[in-house]
Amino acid sequence: MMDRLRSATKRAVGAKQTIKAIGRDEAVTVFVAADAEEHVTRPVVDLCQRRGIETVYVPSMVELGRACGIQVGAACAAILRPNVNVNKAG
Repeated sequence: MMDRLRSATKRAVGAKQTIKAIGRDEAVTVFVAADAEEHVTRPVVDLCQRRGIETVYVPSMVELGRACGIQVGAACAAILRPNVNVNKAG
């Protein structure tokens, strides 16, 4: 499953960006780090449940950050629809 995230052409990284992507109906699959603080991840998980978006739990923020190609941990990330412009103003 992490291979899908690593190879995704479009993705959102971080709780705020993931929430924005979900709100725009751009997120296909959302990844959540199991060791992230619940007050950060709970809004993302709740939104995914309401919207019927697949949610995948990853063991650690470090692992999720690495899968996204960043040097720091990430609480959440999302694979976006391929036709989405990630620089779109919100």
